[in-house]
Amino acid sequence: MSKENYTEHLKKFLVENSEEFSGNINSEAAIICVKNEEDPYWKPCLALRTEFDSEEEKTVIRGIFGPTSAVWTFFMFLYFILGILWMVVITLWFVEKQIKSNDFPWALSVSFVMLGLLITTYIIARLGQLKARKEMQKLREFAEESILKFESISSEDHLQK
Repeated sequence: MSKENYTEHLKKFLVENSEEFSGNINSEAAIICVKNEEDPYWKPCLALRTEFDSEEEKTVIRGIFGPTSAVWTFFMFLYFILGILWMVVITLWFVEKQIKSNDFPWALSVSFVMLGLLITTYIIARLGQLKARKEMQKLREFAEESILKFESISSEDHLQK
């Protein structure tokens, strides 16, 4: 199977399932998302890439399940900011203890608050993953069905030739 054939098949398969899925497909990659009326913020996406493996001389389809780019960016931003703030505050506390000063008495308690916010961010991310579990299963089924259907169509075409 060629990348172009699979891309065309995937476009048709997405149109056939357009009431449940949406996406953007080109010759290099496809982004498929589950349509979700309730909460569009937490919807997961499937990124599919088609590559030609020259060693084995066949097309390889790779997929990555994950959140939308907005959700991923937001959580990475939170982890980065909270992590940097924690490092600054814990460094202030440590330096204060090393030089036997009392300039930053709040530093240790603020560092615990930062750790609490980091843990809260992690818990919220895990809850989002649990909330999106059904959609992830739908995306997995979409990927498997699209590949199996394409294989059956291409094997029928091969037999007819």
